[in-house]
Amino acid sequence: MDDAARWRLIDEERQRLDNVLAALQPGQWELPTLCEDWDVQHVVAHLSAAGSTATPGWLVNMARSGFNTDRHNTRLLAGQLGRDFSETLARYRLARTRRIAPLGSSQGLLGEVLVHGQDIARPNNLALEPSAPAVREVAEFFAAKDCAVNSKGLVKGLALVALDNDFATGAGPEVRGSLLDLVMAMAGRREACPRLEGDGAAALAARIG
Repeated sequence: MDDAARWRLIDEERQRLDNVLAALQPGQWELPTLCEDWDVQHVVAHLSAAGSTATPGWLVNMARSGFNTDRHNTRLLAGQLGRDFSETLARYRLARTRRIAPLGSSQGLLGEVLVHGQDIARPNNLALEPSAPAVREVAEFFAAKDCAVNSKGLVKGLALVALDNDFATGAGPEVRGSLLDLVMAMAGRREACPRLEGDGAAALAARIG
């Protein structure tokens, strides 16, 4: 898939999430997500930062954060967190218009948008179904490369097999599930683990912790 096609997927997935966010009541912006200490508003601000921070700014912020990823993310997020949910949403919508990806990786940005959309939707029973091409693209990227998450390392020595797609990768004990659940597991989300099956499922769950 070329970069132009990938940006079309990013645009589509950003719009899907925007549709969900636009329907939230004010109090729902404070709901928990799969990102531990972050509520919905924090995750949205994080996505705005990812779509607004070009490579030079990203590198400078990482250095100023002592190369601590958590501190790095917190600093960038703070710059996009509004005084209230409506301001945070407005900043997300502004970031959506840009063609900026951390370290220039549109694959990484697509993964950010897709996974964090599910971080918001899944624990709060919100309907957010990404497109099959987007999920496939992220699955292939996560299986091949460690980026924002140590996805490749997590599944080393395991064979991933999608039950709803022809996606299969790796060698070793099998881990089977929906392609989206496999993506979420590669992103380190333990929430997906109970829906995975196969001889390698327990090993993957143990690696996630």
